[in-house]
Amino acid sequence: MSTSESTVDNGVNVAALLDAREALSNAPEAAQFTWRASCEWKNGTHTRSTVEGFFGLGEEQQHKSTFTIDADHPEVFASEDLAATPVEIVLVGLASCLTAGVAAVAQHRDIQLRSVKATIEGGMDIQGILGIDSDVRNGFDGIKVHYEIDADATDDEIKAVVAQSQKRSAVYDIVTNPTNVTVEVN
Repeated sequence: MSTSESTVDNGVNVAALLDAREALSNAPEAAQFTWRASCEWKNGTHTRSTVEGFFGLGEEQQHKSTFTIDADHPEVFASEDLAATPVEIVLVGLASCLTAGVAAVAQHRDIQLRSVKATIEGGMDIQGILGIDSDVRNGFDGIKVHYEIDADATDDEIKAVVAQSQKRSAVYDIVTNPTNVTVEVN
């Protein structure tokens, strides 16, 4: 069954994705994207980030809406607990990217999904970020993602879908490979 004749509907327009891949293969300069967010301190450890636009396809692009994401720390850190912590937002980003990939790969492979649930957790020894022990890493010591997927597919087919999603996930790559970060102050 070809993708255009598929009765599978996971809400992903695979034909458009494949068309974009072909078009960008012929115009690699258009594949250069710059994603942006701005962040403003509110009070204490509470911040609000805004996402409005990005650069891609050779020009500035605008989202349909401006998105805001608040972050804070829990009361156990003497904070107000007004939002998820920044490290939880990283976990949300990873789970969201992998899960969107599952839907896209399943659609492409003509696998109908009925439900997909990812549970993700990251372990962390906070002695590093609190300055108690400078030998303790500030970040996660590991991240575990567990999927519960109900689909018209075998266990092996579902595992292959998840593996392909992981292979193509931008956020998985960002989390698992070093990325140069430059911090400047004006």
